Amino acid sequence: MKGTVYKSTGSWYTVKAENGLFYECRIKGKFRIQGIKSTNPIAVGDKVTFKLQTKDEKTQGIISEIEERENYIVRRSVNLSKRTHILAANIDQLFLVITLNNPPTFTSFIDRFLVTAEAYHIKTVLLFNKMDAYNNEETLEIEYLKAIYSAIGYECLTLSAQTGANIDRLKLLMKGKVSIFAGHSGVGKSTLINTLEPGLDIKTKEISEQHLQGQHTTTFAEMYDLSFDAKIIDTPGVKGFGVVDIEKEELSDYFPEFFKRKEHCKFNNCLHLKEPQCAVKEALEAGEIPWSRYRSYVQILEGEDAHYRTDHWDEEN
Repeated sequence: MKGTVYKSTGSWYTVKAENGLFYECRIKGKFRIQGIKSTNPIAVGDKVTFKLQTKDEKTQGIISEIEERENYIVRRSVNLSKRTHILAANIDQLFLVITLNNPPTFTSFIDRFLVTAEAYHIKTVLLFNKMDAYNNEETLEIEYLKAIYSAIGYECLTLSAQTGANIDRLKLLMKGKVSIFAGHSGVGKSTLINTLEPGLDIKTKEISEQHLQGQHTTTFAEMYDLSFDAKIIDTPGVKGFGVVDIEKEELSDYFPEFFKRKEHCKFNNCLHLKEPQCAVKEALEAGEIPWSRYRSYVQILEGEDAHYRTDHWDEEN
């Protein structure tokens, strides 16, 4: 039988078969996927082949094969820094949920996420959530961020799960596709999903006022079928998202506004640091590239993992 993995708990996998039924499955032996050093051999979204067997009067599936992935997105393993954890596979689009405060989402975090998504060929849409909670000044900061990322080519959408603002537009973007929601704990991913499909009733927790950060409400990634012909994958809150498997020479390729200018640099292997006649640095000085984007690039290039610097959104230097 063939099916799609809807939930992974590390040892058991919930698989939806082509007949529409769900089966609890385990792996047959060990899977080693070439080129991927991951802590989880199978991820939500994987297409698998499995056989049913009955043991102790219980029917379970044994997964024997994983189809080649169209794409996948990873983060560094919490305990094994040199290995990765695959968040999800075979994704049509990634929604990065962003809040200005409570909790704050810094541009350095957004940029690292976008670089990883670009590297794995996944379309990303930026969702600026909790718009009902912002004052005029904060709303202007969101508009500033939207202007930065829209100019690069990323689709941006402001919304509020509390008031329902732009939820219908979000549904249109999701229709007929497999989407993944990601972002820090507390930005409202689970609340958004419950607003999109109230019957799911995903557990949510209030923001901790003392620490101004979300409580982890999702333990494992899970895919859901929605009533408006869409699928979503809910993932654990991502506090830090590391860029993996990207060589320094290719990093700028995943900054679209850098990539389109690099051919005008004097040197083919320009890293856009101190090289003369660098088109990226010239665009930066001319105000065509935001300083926040360049700072993120340098941080990644230099391998800084310092929990993402707390830059102000509109800081110029």
